[in-house]
Amino acid sequence: MRQTSLLDMLDWKDGVKDASVQFDGSDYVHKRDSFRLSGQILRIYNIMKDGKWRTLDEINKITNDPQASISAQLRNLRKKRFGDHCIEKRLKTGYGDGLYEYLLFID
Repeated sequence: MRQTSLLDMLDWKDGVKDASVQFDGSDYVHKRDSFRLSGQILRIYNIMKDGKWRTLDEINKITNDPQASISAQLRNLRKKRFGDHCIEKRLKTGYGDGLYEYLLFID
């Protein structure tokens, strides 16, 4: 399966990112949320595309995005309209139960 680059799915208008693919959700308002969510997903994609395992906290320390938003954007990256990316999740060893780390695979 050929994965579409996230950048291919986002339009650049006057140097500003605007999603050409739609986010959704019960509270989603395009005018209010599109720019913010497009920025989040791009920041997370750009960090994760290096193929390193990271926890939500490690991603948060780089992006300053809330961990709940990071988790949501990682789920979005799995969706066909956001590239149908393969994202692995595993328990981080040596930290007890419940601490997960994530890896984005790029073809």
